Amino acid sequence: MIGFIKKRIKSILLVIIITILIIAGWQNFSLQQEKKQETAKVKRGTLEEKLTISGTIDVEEMATLRFQTSGRLTWVGVKEGDYVKKYQAIASLDQREVRKTLEKYLNTYSSERRDFDQTIIDDYKDKVITDAIKRAKEKAQFDLNSAVLDVELKNLAIEFSNLWTPIEGIVTKILAPYAGVNITPATAEFEIVNPKTVYFSANADQTEVVKLAEGKQGELVLDAYPDATVNGSIKTISFIPKSGETGTVYSVKFVFWEDNSTYKYRIGMGGDLTFILERKEDVLYLPIKFVKSEDGKKYVQVKQGNKMEKVTVEVGMETDNNIEITSGIKVNDKVYN
Repeated sequence: MIGFIKKRIKSILLVIIITILIIAGWQNFSLQQEKKQETAKVKRGTLEEKLTISGTIDVEEMATLRFQTSGRLTWVGVKEGDYVKKYQAIASLDQREVRKTLEKYLNTYSSERRDFDQTIIDDYKDKVITDAIKRAKEKAQFDLNSAVLDVELKNLAIEFSNLWTPIEGIVTKILAPYAGVNITPATAEFEIVNPKTVYFSANADQTEVVKLAEGKQGELVLDAYPDATVNGSIKTISFIPKSGETGTVYSVKFVFWEDNSTYKYRIGMGGDLTFILERKEDVLYLPIKFVKSEDGKKYVQVKQGNKMEKVTVEVGMETDNNIEITSGIKVNDKVYN
């Protein structure tokens, strides 16, 4: 009898142990399954819809200067890296020939002027104007006009033998930098860039450009200065697409407010330009992947006990990663994906 009772107790204990192990195993399995399932809590904070476009630094004022005529280069007053003022002379050609020719034409002008005075004032003074006299006066006038034009053209030739810069800036390139060589307009070239007029040139596609407007402020982060932010605003947006691109993109000219007198920002530097398109503060939001759609309505999944339930929600503003929740759930509620 005692042996039977002992066996009975052992059986009961075994059943209890097995039951406990099954319950523990199920709870562990359920816990593991819940851990595998993504969850998120409803948060309260600020949502921002941003647009980021890429581009490079360019410059508004850049001038490539060449002589209009060939000749011997007699003077070069700058070298690469020099800073020049607006209308500063930078080079000149040999002017001896054109000056001598100008003197010759001045003499011709003086002679034509005397002939004109002789014809108009002395020869036909107080005479009846006939067709012959009229033609003689016209010829004298034409000859005088031609002499004046010759003088003016040679004076222009002297002016063209000097090269001035129409802008201030840095001399970035010089071809044929030495005096004494014979040059043509194609072999002597001077490039001036004004560093004070740098801007950021970005490209926006047709879906992005409609979200931007002139005067909109943004933040620029350049690859050369990843830890610094440059503030500025859009100056212009092109009306026609940019040529040479594979897609339909428009040029956005972004001017920054920081001074560039130290040449911190240089042509060709790349970066990313970010604009805040919309901003809402003190709103409820979730990661956008937790909000599902069904029959034209939005819902999230929550747990009621051990059961998963769908809760209809109203949504508002969307960003790349998050979505605003206007009703249906409250802050700190846990949702499942």
